Amino acid sequence: MNHTEAKQLARVLGFWDIVALVVGGVIGSGIFLVPKDMAAAVGSPLLIMAVWVAGGVLSLFGALSFGELGAAMPEAGGVYVYLREAYGSVIAFLFGWTLFLVIDSGAIATLTVAFSSKYLPHFFALSPAAQNIVSVGFILFLMVMNYIGVRSGANLQNLLTVIKFVGLIGICGAIFIFAKGNPANFVQSGGALPSGSLVGAFGIALVASLWAYKGWEAATYSAGEMKNPQRNLPWGILIGTAICVVLYVLAQLAYLYVLPAAAIAKSDRIAADAMNIAVGGIGASIISFIILFSIMGAANQNFVCSPRVYYAMAKDSLLFSKLAAVHPKFLTPHVSIIALSVWSIVLSLSGKFEQLFTYVIFGEWIFFGLTVAAVIVLRRKRPDLPRPYKTWGYPVTPVVFVLASLYIAVSALISKPLEALTGLGIILLGLPFYFFGKSRSKRGM
Repeated sequence: MNHTEAKQLARVLGFWDIVALVVGGVIGSGIFLVPKDMAAAVGSPLLIMAVWVAGGVLSLFGALSFGELGAAMPEAGGVYVYLREAYGSVIAFLFGWTLFLVIDSGAIATLTVAFSSKYLPHFFALSPAAQNIVSVGFILFLMVMNYIGVRSGANLQNLLTVIKFVGLIGICGAIFIFAKGNPANFVQSGGALPSGSLVGAFGIALVASLWAYKGWEAATYSAGEMKNPQRNLPWGILIGTAICVVLYVLAQLAYLYVLPAAAIAKSDRIAADAMNIAVGGIGASIISFIILFSIMGAANQNFVCSPRVYYAMAKDSLLFSKLAAVHPKFLTPHVSIIALSVWSIVLSLSGKFEQLFTYVIFGEWIFFGLTVAAVIVLRRKRPDLPRPYKTWGYPVTPVVFVLASLYIAVSALISKPLEALTGLGIILLGLPFYFFGKSRSKRGM
C-alpha cells in the first residue's frame, strides 16, 4: 500500500506544515467560547488554570501515542489505518463512516454557520438567504483550494495559522499592556462557586477543555503526503499541541487579568469583553476579525486531512472505488474532497448539524481511546512494525489517556443517555454499509 500511495499522493508536506495543521485545526472558536463553561463549572481561577493544564497534558499524552502509530504506519488515513491494524476493518470502517457522516462534515457545517451568521454580520448586514450563500461559498472556496493541490491547501493553512497565532498573541499583549487589570483575579473568584461536587465540576470543565483542544489527531490522516513522516509526524503533532497549550493558558490568564472568574462565567463573548476593557469599542471588531480567520483555518484543516481517510477506505474496497481516485494533475483525492464538500453544504443548510454533532461526541471519544490503546495492542500484535519513534512514558501515558476517554464517554452516557445512545445508533448505522462494501469487494465490483 505504501508504494502505491507514494506514486499517487505527492509527499510535499514538511514539518512546519504539520505544525500549522495542528495549531490551525485545534484553535478554532474554543478559546473564545469554552472559558465561560469552565468558569461556571469550577468557579475558582486556580482550578480554571488547572483544567487547562490538565486538558493540555492529556492532549499531549494522546499526541505522544499517535506519534508512535503515525511513525510506524505513515500512510494516508491515519487513525483509520491504526484502528484497522489493531482491531480489524469493522471498527476502522465505523470510525471513517462517523467521521464522514457527522464528525468532520458536522464540524465544517458548525464553523461555516458561525462564520456566516455570527461573526461576518459584525462587519456586513446579511439576510438569512445571504448567510446561506456565504456558507456555500465558504465551503466551495476551501474545496477548490484543496482540490488543486495539497500544497495549495497547506499554504492556505499556514497563512491562516500565522494570522490567528499573531492575532491571539496580539490580543493577550493588548490586554496586559493597555488594560488596568487586577492580579488578584488570578487567585480570587469574585464570588463564583463550583456548580456541584468539586470532582464532578472539574470533570465537566475538563470535557470542555478537551473539546477546545480537539483537532491534533487529524494531522495523521495526511501522513501519506508528508516528507519523512517517521520523524516529522510525531514531532509535528507534539510541538503543535504544545503551542496550543501555551496559547490557551496565556489567553485564559489575559481574560482573568481583567475579569474575575464570576464575570467570565456570565460572559458569552469573553475575548470581546476583555478587549473592550483594554482598547474600547474597537476591541469587538478586532476579535471578530481574528475569529473569522480562526474559523476558516479550523475548517480548512478538515479539507486538507479528512478526505485522505475516505481515500484509504476506498482503497480497501470499503467505500466506492471512485473515492480512491487521485487527480492526474493535482495529485489530490479530488472525489473524496468533493464528497466531503457536498455533504458539508447539505448539513450547513439543513440546520440539524449541531444536534448530530452533539450526539457523536460520545462515540468520538470511544474511538480516541481505542486508537491510543492501539499502541499497546500493536506492540503485542505487530512487534514486526518499525517504530522509529516510541511513546514517551509508555505504558503510563497511553493508559491515562484511555482512562480519560472512558471517563468522558461514560460521563456522556450518564448525563445525556438519550443523546449518547442516539450517537451510538448513528455509528452502528454504518454496519449495513460495511457489509455491503465487503460483499461488493468479494464480487469484484
